[in-house]
Formats: sequence, structure tokens, C-alpha cells
Amino acid sequence: MGMMVVIGAVYSKKNSSVGDFYLGGRRLGPVVSAMSAEASDMSSYLLMGLPGLAYLNGCAEVGWTAIGLAIGTYLNWLLVAKRLRVYSQRCRNSITIPDFFSNRYRDDKHVLMGIAAVIILIFFVPYTASGFSACGKLFNQLFGWNYHMAMIISAVIIISYTCLGGFLAASFTDLIQSIVMTSALVVLVIYGVHTAGGLDNVLENAKGIENYLSFTSTRTAEGEAVSFGGLSIISTLAWGLGYFGMPHILLRFMAIDDKNKVKISRRIASVWVVLAMGVAVFIGIIGNALTVNGTVAPLETSSKAETIVLEMATVLSKHSVGAALIAGLIFAGILACTMSTSDSQLLAASSSMSENLLKGVFHIKLSEKQSMIAARAVLLIIAVLGIVLAWDQNSSVFRVVSFAWAGFGATFGPVMLTSLFWKRSNKYGALAGLITGGVMIFVWKFAISKLGGMFAIYELLPAFLCALIAIVVVSLLTKAPEQEIVDEFEAVSAEMKQK
Repeated sequence: MGMMVVIGAVYSKKNSSVGDFYLGGRRLGPVVSAMSAEASDMSSYLLMGLPGLAYLNGCAEVGWTAIGLAIGTYLNWLLVAKRLRVYSQRCRNSITIPDFFSNRYRDDKHVLMGIAAVIILIFFVPYTASGFSACGKLFNQLFGWNYHMAMIISAVIIISYTCLGGFLAASFTDLIQSIVMTSALVVLVIYGVHTAGGLDNVLENAKGIENYLSFTSTRTAEGEAVSFGGLSIISTLAWGLGYFGMPHILLRFMAIDDKNKVKISRRIASVWVVLAMGVAVFIGIIGNALTVNGTVAPLETSSKAETIVLEMATVLSKHSVGAALIAGLIFAGILACTMSTSDSQLLAASSSMSENLLKGVFHIKLSEKQSMIAARAVLLIIAVLGIVLAWDQNSSVFRVVSFAWAGFGATFGPVMLTSLFWKRSNKYGALAGLITGGVMIFVWKFAISKLGGMFAIYELLPAFLCALIAIVVVSLLTKAPEQEIVDEFEAVSAEMKQK
């Protein structure tokens, strides 16, 4: 944590403008862009949510989720990364996602910008809160600290280096954090398999639990097996759709220094994501074996199951000084997962408030220095809201992330894809997509899904489809985009073909 603050202080000297603070002057190399994008993507659910879900419910839900995320990662880098990098710079040098939508459709009244900024605030505050909650649980487990005190201290550290160094600091710390996360995953597997009595014991234990390894049947918290078939699989795979609308990941694409190096970034990112999530799921399976042999106490609720990695590291730390140091690496890995996402989310939310709402929508005149102060002040306010929402220690990290992920995927995802690839889309269609996606997320989650049966699916899929339909229908029913917009679209297409 101390190292992250030092990095923030070093990079603070490189922020000469708001554009530097929020987008790093578009200077990210292929390795940093790839690993910072994936580290900011892999929040605390990598070492808490995914292992916890595998531990408690078996492989079905978590397995299809991981497959969907892996496919989504690859397609996002393949389809969106390079084109967004080119388009965002050509489109009045947009530095935020709301900026891009507004500039892309020449929405001079900034209605699109305002709604997009509000959506970012609505979904990023609870997303950030889940990260703070994970930090609180970590230090509560590690040192026995009061959960609330630990959460606040963690939040202060994250706020400090993000406020100081902005986007460049967040990106470089994400690279370091991805290395720590990877090391923690490797150590956990080696230690877990050894303590469980070998790989054969881990697999035999999993096979001995009814439907635990099945991808078509899952287990309830009470241990009952229930079917996990066609529609459930499709809706779970829909996690991958979320990538097309994740502001903190899309910003990494916009910040790449050379559009022709995107292929390198794509390969690095895709391989790392597949390996990291596969190992995280396997750690949950190992944790189940450790519970059976008495190494780890049973964890019977989703909130407690998410602490399986913490429990494993705690047991390891009691063996010897060397083992305690290794356990410290595991705890640092969980911290790195959380920090790498929280800093990116805070920046994206801050930019939406200060750049898009205050300056873009309300036309508040700010000098460059005042803009930097406003950016940092807004970041602080959003962090405080996140702390308030994370006050409940028993909230599930995975479930909070799941809802926020769906929110961004269904609102920004369809608009991003149509803005990049459909020349006939217009600002009215984009506006309809944002509103429809946002409304349907809440309607499906809290009303329609309660009907059960075929309606009890992940809200991202139906909301995404509804938003996409709204964009197409409204765009076709309203006036075609101006020639200036069409010319810009074609210019971007022509540049994409150039090497």
C-alpha cells in the first residue's frame, strides 16, 4: 500500500492537464495497457467472488461465468479496442466515455453526456463500495482490526495515490498489482493442493460431492442439487457482454499510445484472463477439500464462502515465519485485486462528475487548475459515498459486482457497439438505448426475475437486448445522422484499414 502511494506521488508531476489526469495523454504501451485493463477488470471477485462461488455451489455457475468473461475479454480487444482508440481521438479528442458519446453524435445540448455520466455514478459507487468492503474483510481477517476502521484506512490509501497520480498512476499500479495477483494465485494452488494431500485428493473430494463438477447442475446453499440448463447457461455466458460497456476498461483502449500495437495487448490480456480465472475457480475447489479434511472450518453462506482464500492464508500463516511471509503475499494479492479496480472506478466516476456534469452539462467555467481541484474533490466525495454503502460487513462482493456489471453492460454496451459499427445510428437511438438499458436492469432484477422459471435469468442479457432493439428502432424512425457525422465514421473506417 505504501508503494502505491509513492507511485502516485511520482506520477503526480506528470499531470499537467485534466486530459493527463483522466487519460494519461494517451501514452500507454501495449503491456501496461493490457495488464492495467485486466487488473482493473479483475476486482475482488477474482480472489473472493469466484473462489467463493466455486466453493459453495460447484462449477456450473462460476464455470459458465468465467467462460463468458474470457470470450467477452477477447472480443472486446478484437472488436472495440483499436476502433475506439482511433474514433475517440478523431472525435474532438474525447477523454471520457460520456464525452465520446456526445461528440460522436454531435449532441450539442449534452443530454447524452449528462445521462451517461449519471449512469456511471449510479453503478460505480456501489461497485467501488464492494472493493472497499473486500479491503475491510481482508484486514479484519488478517489483523483482527475492526471492519469499519480497516475499510476506511484502505479507502484513504486508494484515494491518496489516485488523487495524486491520476490515470497514469492507476495504470502503472495496476500493472504491479496484476503481478502480485498472479503470484498469489500460484502460491494458493501449490499450498492448497499440498495441504489437501495432493491433486488426486482434491479431485476425488470434488467427484464425491453430487453434481459439484457438473456444468449442467448447481448446488444451493443448503447443498441441494438443482438443474442449470440452457437458458441459465446462456444468461450466465452473457457476463461477457458486460465488457463492451465497462468505462474503466474502455478508457484503457482510448489511452493506448499506438493503435497498431493493440494485437500485442489483446494476446497478453486474453491469455492472462483465462489462466487467472481458471486458477481462481480451482482454488474454490481446493478450499472445499480443505474443509472436508478439517484444515478450514465450513463456510456456509455466500458472504462467508468469499473468505475461503483468507481462511486458507490464515491457516498457512501459522506454520512458520516463511509460511507467514507467503501468506502475506496471498493477502497482498487480494488487496491488489481490490485496489486495481477501485482506483480505476474512482477516476471514471470522478471524470463523469467534474468533466461531464459540472463542465459539460452545467457549463461551469473552470480554469485548468480549478478543473484539477474539482476532479480530486469529486473523487473524494464519491469515495465517501462508497464507504457509506460498504458499511454492511455481510454484503456479498460477487452479488454487488454482478449487478453493477449488468448495469454498465446493458446501458453502455449496445450504445458503444452501434456508435462504433453502425453508420445509421443517431443520438436519439443512443439516448433510447441508454435509458432502456438502465430501466430494464432494475425492472428485470427486482420485478420480472421474481416470477421465476424462464424469467429467473441474469438481468444483463434481457436488458442488453432491449437496449439494442431500442437503438435500432428509434434510429430508423428518426432523422438520419448529418453528413458531417457520416463522413467522420467513414474516415475512421478508412484509418482502421491502414497499417
